[in-house]
Amino acid sequence: MIGAGLGGLGTAALLARQGYTVSVFEKNEQSGGRASLLQDAGFSWDMGPSWYLMPDVFERFFGLLGERVEDHLELQRLTPSYRIFFEDGDTVDMTGVLEQDAATFESYEPGAADRLREYLRLSEYQYDIAMRDFVPKNYDSFRDFLTPTVMRQGPKLHVFESMDRYVARFFTHPKLRKIVQYTLVFLGSSPYSTPALYNIMAHVDFNLGVWYPNGGVYELVRVLERIAIGHGAEFHCSSPVEEIVVQDGQVSGVRTPRGIYPADIVVSNADLAFTETRLLEPRYRTYGEKYWRKRTLAPSAFIMYLGVRGRLPELAHHNLYFCEDWKENFAQLFDRPAYPDDPSIYVCCPSRTDPDVAPEGCENLFILVPVAPGLEDDEAIRERYSIHILDLVAAKMHVPDLRERILVQHVFSVNDFAERYNAYKGTALGLAHTMRQSAVMRPNNRSKKVRGLYYVGANTNPGVGMPMCLISAELVQKRVMHGK
Repeated sequence: MIGAGLGGLGTAALLARQGYTVSVFEKNEQSGGRASLLQDAGFSWDMGPSWYLMPDVFERFFGLLGERVEDHLELQRLTPSYRIFFEDGDTVDMTGVLEQDAATFESYEPGAADRLREYLRLSEYQYDIAMRDFVPKNYDSFRDFLTPTVMRQGPKLHVFESMDRYVARFFTHPKLRKIVQYTLVFLGSSPYSTPALYNIMAHVDFNLGVWYPNGGVYELVRVLERIAIGHGAEFHCSSPVEEIVVQDGQVSGVRTPRGIYPADIVVSNADLAFTETRLLEPRYRTYGEKYWRKRTLAPSAFIMYLGVRGRLPELAHHNLYFCEDWKENFAQLFDRPAYPDDPSIYVCCPSRTDPDVAPEGCENLFILVPVAPGLEDDEAIRERYSIHILDLVAAKMHVPDLRERILVQHVFSVNDFAERYNAYKGTALGLAHTMRQSAVMRPNNRSKKVRGLYYVGANTNPGVGMPMCLISAELVQKRVMHGK
């Protein structure tokens, strides 16, 4: 196993439980991949994922391991789910309680409460179809994808319509459209190019709720690693893989600085572009440099990990600032790459829920700004942009003295994603979920050139996000054990 991100951890646990001898080689000093942990001066930050969504997927995955989530994680449903700050100073809480949220929608647009109920009813219906018939399956060709079930159910999922057009059928007010489309950030996509199928995220958000595992998301990493080790898996951190060794078209092992480790099967959870273009000889590559140059990448991110003196009652656990010019913001992410002047911003303040992630009397802040992958990134740029973002957060989220209260500050951006995670062009998430990069058109999880080589994680099916990466682990297990 190459890489101990969530997909790698999930695969290691599943295969070790089935009796396979599993060795995991992780480039960095800890497991977790993008879900790593940063600690400094008594503060603990989840470095990447901070939203625990789709609890049904976690429950199902733990069931495959013969485990129960509640035996390992202490979950809290967040209320409010998140707080939204609009450019004009308007602030609104989304609660995850339908009647309260419907009343909020109605306050912006007459009739919007009933339309929200209908939108969520359809979203739940489509979610059930997608999670039963589409998502947890391997595809090798359009013939595998275009089954009678897909032909019958596909039109109901609006696969060939954009999210922006679909949402416009229900809501006119721009603020309401932003609320039901913001979850596309989790997919690294734009509402103007993402299939309307992903309106299922509204069911995930409003109906299934937003949760928090006490201790932070890294607790999930610890649990999966512990379960994998309990089934016999071995972990080697600070052990980057330098080459996938292939003999006569069959994988035979991996080479690390400590030598060659023989293997009949290799599963790579490393960035797929890196795996294909850096760990394999050119003749064994399914997806070469030309392929990656033509892909639409999810954004990178400009992230600030802050330790702040004093409490911040202005903030909830999850906070979103929506900029005024939505289209221009997405254009600077996908069409005209630049550091956004007026970006949308996500701020996580987990210490509002979990006091153990910060010293007493302090707050833990994670500030994330989506930025285009491949941008120039140096210390001067980071310093200027940090000041800009801190001033925006202070003004738009009503924390006027934020800069003066910072005790600890770390910045993580494009170059760090490229260096720490070998991410192509420093993308934070991998391939965006465009119409041409979803389902059967997403890279396959089995190499077409090397027998015994498999891929797991966000760049293959079903895609981006912690739940999807765990489903991708299940799909790889099916490949390895049953060949399909």
